[in-house]
Amino acid sequence: MRLSQYFLPLLRDDPKEAEIVSHRLMLRAGLIRQASAGIYSWLPLGFRVLQSIEQIVREEQDRAGALELLMPTIQPAEIWRESGRYDVYGKEMLRIEDRHEREMLYGPTNEELITAIFRDAVKSYKDLPRILYHIQWKFRDEIRPRFGVMRGREFLMKDSYSFDLTVEDARKSYNRMFVAYLRTFARMGLKSVPMIAETGPIGGNLSHEFIILADTGESEVYCHRHLVQLDAPGANVDYEADLSTTVASFTGKYAATVEKHDADRFVREVPEQDRLTARGIEVGHIFFFGTKYSEAMGCKVQGPGGELVTVQMGSYGIGVSRLVGAIIEASHDDAGIIWPQSVAPFDVGLINVKVGDGGTDAACEEIYGKLQTAGLSVLYDDRDDRAGAKFAAMDLIGLPWQIIAGPKGLASGEIELKERATGARHSLTFDSALNRLVQSATEARREAA
Repeated sequence: MRLSQYFLPLLRDDPKEAEIVSHRLMLRAGLIRQASAGIYSWLPLGFRVLQSIEQIVREEQDRAGALELLMPTIQPAEIWRESGRYDVYGKEMLRIEDRHEREMLYGPTNEELITAIFRDAVKSYKDLPRILYHIQWKFRDEIRPRFGVMRGREFLMKDSYSFDLTVEDARKSYNRMFVAYLRTFARMGLKSVPMIAETGPIGGNLSHEFIILADTGESEVYCHRHLVQLDAPGANVDYEADLSTTVASFTGKYAATVEKHDADRFVREVPEQDRLTARGIEVGHIFFFGTKYSEAMGCKVQGPGGELVTVQMGSYGIGVSRLVGAIIEASHDDAGIIWPQSVAPFDVGLINVKVGDGGTDAACEEIYGKLQTAGLSVLYDDRDDRAGAKFAAMDLIGLPWQIIAGPKGLASGEIELKERATGARHSLTFDSALNRLVQSATEARREAA
């Protein structure tokens, strides 16, 4: 993509309304623009990141055996009355009437709708277990939306729902999603720590939040330092196997959000040198709530002995749009965003230092073509602008690699390759640089295979 033909409205100064780093950088780097309080339009660069994150989430859900569907944003109020949540959910729910005066709502979550779908379609235990998921926009009318996409009113979310015959089977589904979440966030370059959490309006008696540590986190968290050092399971994880040992390794030591924190237990169970108190950002939340919705809504199947059995359920959410902000909070510097390769909007930025110079223009065109032929996505800054402005723009948007081509280097057969994360610059032949870029992109994509 040629930057001269792209839509990338950059801002030089920090917007006054932006309180945290991710909000400032998303506005400055042209990822989003506010449409209304807590509601944002995703511009081309930001939308590419959003799609990359969504795809990683999708791949790991599919790998864990979940099945994708798509439910509507607008739901009938009647199914929420069945569950008993319509009148107690609160003002966060946007309630509307259609032209026939039927009560509707903009879904803040989908437990009721998925339960109704499953109840009406599945009648036998032979069709269990199942995990269904979708990736869809949600709306919650926050009283004070702030922090950009980190706490907006409209947001993109992956929510999956498990259906099992027994509590033991339901725990296996819970463990599947637990492991899938660890892998999902690791593929985005994030170190997530599962923590016992409140269940909130979803309900249930077992719940974990997946937290990434960041100075600008929304709440305080407490955990054993060793949990931060654990690596997520590899791509060869067997979801048909017993995953309880893996889950236990991530839950066997103290870790809690501020709502669940027990100061006496923290001191008693964690040696002083291993106590970690930090601020964290929630990027995922999983729940086992048993028969909370299936009992209320009559979701039953015929068991092996012919008896009717109320289905055991769980739900599992990932804030897809929220993750864009969370990744920036965890990966940035004074110059701008530093995207992990797996979610970057482009693999490499190509900077023509001297547009209008015949030799430089020709060399950049050749480089641009060869990068694309090698399967790399490229943002080519072919604008007639100052070199310093180009360098600043490329650092701001945070592509993992930059190729800098100018008359001086090209005269000696070299270009400059800059790694955004470290700032390291290397003078190389183009072929050497291309090999390094292809290797980096291949490693990032290997997990998707």
